[in-house]
Amino acid sequence: MRILQQAIAVLVLALLVAGQALAQAELKPGIGITFSDVSKNPVNGQVTSRAGWQVGGSILIGQNFYFEGGLFYATKSMAFTSTSTKQEFTNDINGVRIPVGFGFHLIGNEKGPFALRVFGGGSAFIITSVNAPGASKDDFTSPTWGVFAGAGLDIFMFFVDLQYEWSLSDVSKLSTVDIGQNRSFIANAGIRLAF
Repeated sequence: MRILQQAIAVLVLALLVAGQALAQAELKPGIGITFSDVSKNPVNGQVTSRAGWQVGGSILIGQNFYFEGGLFYATKSMAFTSTSTKQEFTNDINGVRIPVGFGFHLIGNEKGPFALRVFGGGSAFIITSVNAPGASKDDFTSPTWGVFAGAGLDIFMFFVDLQYEWSLSDVSKLSTVDIGQNRSFIANAGIRLAF
């Protein structure tokens, strides 16, 4: 919990500093869907992607070049199929995702009715709970650090952001369950509230 408090404090401080330097800002509440996978299959089975979700928001500060920081509650969902029994088990990892990045408006700007953006940055995922057979929260690395890149489309007061995220940390702490790093495709949509 202390790591989460520190991460939120750093995010708020960065947003306040950036807010003083730049005049234009918008709040972006949104919901999204995630598809998570891992870079390796364990020796006793195969991991496949399942749909998860996220809800939260971000603050975009700037004009053509911008800073954006967010806070989302997310579920990363995967299925594990045992090689020996052929049984499938669902694994849900719930947590707080904190993306922080920079972007650029390729077409349009934040004030117009249409804009196309590209962005990238870093993220932290802090696990709050795990729903997986025979596993607990302590079996997983938390926080996991990652990098992401994506593109966004703004149409009037609505936005859609698509991004791909690569974790830099191994998912499992257990040497017997080596599944490598997490990789996620995230589609997020919501409204833009300028202030």
